[in-house]
Parts: sequence; structure tokens; C-alpha cells
Amino acid sequence: MFANIAVAINVAMIFGLLSMLNATLTLPGIAGIILTLGMAVDSNVLVFERIREELREGKTVRAAIEQGFQRAFGTIIDTHMTTIISALFLFQFGTGPIKGFAVTLLIGLFASVFTAFFVSRVIFDFEYPASKQPKTISI
Repeated sequence: MFANIAVAINVAMIFGLLSMLNATLTLPGIAGIILTLGMAVDSNVLVFERIREELREGKTVRAAIEQGFQRAFGTIIDTHMTTIISALFLFQFGTGPIKGFAVTLLIGLFASVFTAFFVSRVIFDFEYPASKQPKTISI
């Protein structure tokens, strides 16, 4: 459920930013959004898997959440930065449709990093507050 909310916010952010830029959504732009959605889902899966690994090691729920986000951060930043560099090259050297794909992809990648760490973290902190010391977690 957490990942679904984060991905939905990601899509809303992409459409909001495209609307602010008065961008026309073309077929390459839609492809950029689809690629971004795949990377956003992958980011959430990485965070959740890291949390599961920490829980398997016997850590408390709060400690597992903290360590899960910390351990996933480097991997997610690495994958997104390489894709951002590729999108910048596409934007620099591409023609019209390729530039549209690159712009949509860049917007989506920044939104993906934001939602993977900030939005997901806020949802986790709201659902599993430190003051309650939850014993189990549903992921």
C-alpha cells in the first residue's frame, strides 16, 4: 500500500510539473513516464527489501525502517544518477521527440527520488511511530 501511494504521488508530481511547463504530452513523453514508473516501483522495492533484511537480522521495526532507508539510499541515488546523465545526453543531442522523452524522464526521476525517500518515509513514520514501538510491520 505504501508503494502505491508513493507511485501515485510521483505520477501526480510529473503531470503537475509538465502542466507548469505548459508541456505537450507526446508518445515519447508517455514512454518517459512509463520508464519513470518502473524506476519508482524499483526504488520502493529496494527500500522494502532492505527493511525486510534488517527485520530478518532481528532488529526492531523502527531500527529496521531506519537502516532500510539508509542502506537503500546509495543504490537508488546511483541508479537514478546514471539515468539522469543518460537523459541529459539525450536532451543535448536528441531531436524534438527525443528531447520530450528526456524532459519527461528527468522530471520523473527527480520526482521518483523525492517520493521514494521523503513520501515513503513520512508514510512509514505516520503508520509506525517511534512512540508506539510496533512489534510487527506489514510489507
